[in-house]
Amino acid sequence: MSAGRAAYLLKLSRPRFWLYLAGPVLVGVAFGARAVGDLGSPAAVALFAYFLVPANVYLYGINDVFDADVDAENPKKEDREVRYGGQRFVVAAVAVSAALLAVPAALVPALALPWLAGYFLLATEYSAPPLRFKTTPFLDSLSNGLYVLPGAAAYAAVAGEHPPALAVAGGWLWSMAMHTFSAIPDIEPDRRAGIRTTATALGERRTYAYCAAIWALAAAAFVPLDPRAGALLAVYPVLVAGVAVSDVAVDRAYWYYPAINTVVGAALTMGALWGTVHG
Repeated sequence: MSAGRAAYLLKLSRPRFWLYLAGPVLVGVAFGARAVGDLGSPAAVALFAYFLVPANVYLYGINDVFDADVDAENPKKEDREVRYGGQRFVVAAVAVSAALLAVPAALVPALALPWLAGYFLLATEYSAPPLRFKTTPFLDSLSNGLYVLPGAAAYAAVAGEHPPALAVAGGWLWSMAMHTFSAIPDIEPDRRAGIRTTATALGERRTYAYCAAIWALAAAAFVPLDPRAGALLAVYPVLVAGVAVSDVAVDRAYWYYPAINTVVGAALTMGALWGTVHG
């Protein structure tokens, strides 16, 4: 592959967002580990490697392929992202990235496979026909619980049991709100392109309220499991309320969230690792 194509695929994969899929794997492994040796198990390493890069090429690549017409109106494609122009090597890269999921799938125990299958289904049908969840208000938000599924698979792979239902519910709600918040800068481009989303249906002000409410529910879901985790996640409804009442443009604030999410995810992971090492 030429350097130009590699650079294109790198930008297509949204490196700023890589930890949105790989981060939950780290959290899932940290909480699922029963001994230090579990942290470097083949299944854990394979899941992290897949969800760090290939999964992002697949998720964003299939999105770009099926959004080619829509993205003609999106200013983000001018600088921070790439605009798909029908290149065949992109389709090939998406297909290879999908096939690579077979590697971690071969290494995880059977009870982790439904989580991986759920991820693949939602990652595909969020953008691709016939379901194309991203064009249906509220289903676009609901389907983005897909980001918690790599973490659930990782937990199951190292713990030998499914993650707590409240943890999955809390992570799912968090992902829903994060996705919908990220759609706010796209409201006008999506409306011009005739795309209906939760954000276009609600409008900017009500979308802020929706995100705050869903993030608050996510924090509440974690309180019975660990009040400290619930308190940590309570920062999100506060932050979105701050954006809503401040003069900071949402399209600018949105680009700070990868750093915020990394700090929060690292705090959760380090807390879990402390318990594994000293428990």
